[in-house]
Amino acid sequence: MDFNSILNHSNGSIYWKELTGNWNVFVLKTNIAMQKLLNFKSIKHFGTRCVSTSKFFLEFNTRPSKKIHFSKNPVGLFGISELRGFEGFYLLKERCISRTDDLIAEAISQKRDRKIVEIFDELSDTLCKVADLSEFIRLSHPQANYSHAAEDACISISGIVEKLNTHRELFQSLKGVVDHGDKFSTTDIDNHVAKLFLFDFEQCGIHLEEEERKKVVHLNECILYLGQRFMSGAVNARSLNKNILPENIRHLFSIDGDKILVSGLYADSPNSLAREAAYRLYLYPDPHQEELLTDLINSRHELATTCGFPTYAHRALNSSTMETPENVKEFLEILSEKLRPRAQKDFDIMQKMKLSDGGLNSPLCAWDTPYFTSRMKNKYLQISSQATEFMPFFSLGGCMEGFNNLMKSLFGIRLENTEMDKGESWADDVYKLCVIDENNTLLGHIYCDFFERTGKPNQDCHFTIQGGKRLANGEYQNPIVVVMLNFSLGRWNPPLLTPSMVDNLFHELGHAMHSMLARTEYQHVTGTRCSTDFAEVPSVLMEYFASDPRVLKTFARHYQTQEPMPDEMLRRLCASKNVFSASETQLQVFYSALDQVYHGLPETHRQNTTETLKMVQEQHYGLPYVPQTAWQLRFSHLVGYGAKYYSYLCSRAIASWIWQEYFQKDPLNREQGEKYRYNCLLYGGAVPSRQLVSNFLGKEISAQNLANNLINEIDEHQANMKI
Repeated sequence: MDFNSILNHSNGSIYWKELTGNWNVFVLKTNIAMQKLLNFKSIKHFGTRCVSTSKFFLEFNTRPSKKIHFSKNPVGLFGISELRGFEGFYLLKERCISRTDDLIAEAISQKRDRKIVEIFDELSDTLCKVADLSEFIRLSHPQANYSHAAEDACISISGIVEKLNTHRELFQSLKGVVDHGDKFSTTDIDNHVAKLFLFDFEQCGIHLEEEERKKVVHLNECILYLGQRFMSGAVNARSLNKNILPENIRHLFSIDGDKILVSGLYADSPNSLAREAAYRLYLYPDPHQEELLTDLINSRHELATTCGFPTYAHRALNSSTMETPENVKEFLEILSEKLRPRAQKDFDIMQKMKLSDGGLNSPLCAWDTPYFTSRMKNKYLQISSQATEFMPFFSLGGCMEGFNNLMKSLFGIRLENTEMDKGESWADDVYKLCVIDENNTLLGHIYCDFFERTGKPNQDCHFTIQGGKRLANGEYQNPIVVVMLNFSLGRWNPPLLTPSMVDNLFHELGHAMHSMLARTEYQHVTGTRCSTDFAEVPSVLMEYFASDPRVLKTFARHYQTQEPMPDEMLRRLCASKNVFSASETQLQVFYSALDQVYHGLPETHRQNTTETLKMVQEQHYGLPYVPQTAWQLRFSHLVGYGAKYYSYLCSRAIASWIWQEYFQKDPLNREQGEKYRYNCLLYGGAVPSRQLVSNFLGKEISAQNLANNLINEIDEHQANMKI
């Protein structure tokens, strides 16, 4: 019997109402009772066994519900008093406009009395506090009046930014300092952040002559429009006459009258013919998508050359870890060469699996690899795609307790779930965590929006609501972030997670802790506000912890009996995460190389994007191109990660390197955790990421070093696989 069921019996609400006649007393008494029952340890009885579970475990194994706050006025969303109602967005944006005008005047004044970078960072902070908050509420708030008011605020802030991007006097004030130095003493970090602000300015073409600047504005508008249309077309289902399919597989597809609807690749279908049909039909070349992608690539190249860059890739990689497309190309080529024989081993195993399925002598094809990867996990490791066998060992409370204990072990910090005030949250089932260090200093807040609901974006992500920064009075503006996931309770109470959900949880919390532990002077470079090819390092590194048996043993316990996961299950689980890692990495190299070629010199392109894809696939992937398909026309990441898709591989290589150097021997080592915190996470984006990583690892961040770490990891995985 759980705590809620106890309250629903003789000590429930009706009892207290009758006894006291006062609902306030009920709330007070039940809160006191809850504190006594949940204070650090609680005892649950299962048969004759007594199981001790922590307060943190119990809190996250109970989904938050609407609280009754008597005689309390709402504090407003995130504790912002203006947002007691949706009308408050109007006040926020008006104050933002007013403060922005004051800061512009200060920045261009000959009498300014502080560093130019401090003024620009306050300007950025003023805008981001409203823009980031409004964007999150626009996407996440279940009430239309709030989301509409937030959207209006977003539009207003965009207008302010456009105004700033054309303010030549403001630009000249910053450029003068970057080129000739400030009249106040500055540090290397000051200078680095000032250069980042200048580059952001110049991306809009403000440094160009008026006609060229207008051209840049027009090209940016075209790129936005083309990207939106391409992404929309990339997910459209394909409707075809049902007679195009053999009759024996039509029932596997959605049928509407005489039409079949192909909405994906059917990669998990055990029917080889159905997988092939879906692949060929869904990826059949779409002339309109081809036109959109070609125009997008050409517009990006024209934008880059207008702004003085050889290619769009050179523009996109400015201030990144890899720094130049030439470095990225070297990294990918080294990986490609080393991966080819290793990936072939994976393909050989898949080919044997296909033959054993009755595939006769048909070769392994692109539509087979996802299916046989899943089959490998299931057949050899007895783990299904849903992995329900493992779920009872991964209650949400257990996983959160495990993450909390990991943070204590590595950094000496703790997470505390705290009750929110009335009106502070946008939904009833959100948790609020305080992040506290060993000196009881509050480092920031993490709001955990973990459960699916109608209208909520179906994505796992991390939102910055307020960035950390040093204030003028010497105090620190603590970061506020939201971790958004989409766990479905279904029939499970408490919430039980699949292994992939555990990975996602640790990944997104890794982003959150990057935001919490970066103590930067400027919010423009706080936490995850760093180069794209470094931003994923802390989150990917957390996945290594979530895949290590020594870490999993600290929290993988049955939610009812608290029995630890058996070693044999633990071994199977960890092994399943590394199935066919060579071929999967080779696929990512192929994607990354294609992205670089598209955004490189036009003379390296073929007559259309599909012919370019065929060329790159021959160079970097072990399976042949399938004629009359155009996979790239479904690849929406080309919009959001143009010339930066390699960032995942780069971040993974760095995370792997850090893991091998610092944590592989002992993933709970406090000394190593402190080094990682104070020599890496602390700086956010305040130090160029290439320099930061080189200093932390004590070695040059070369293409060879990065590739070697990934290959070493893959070799270890293949050696440990017993197939």
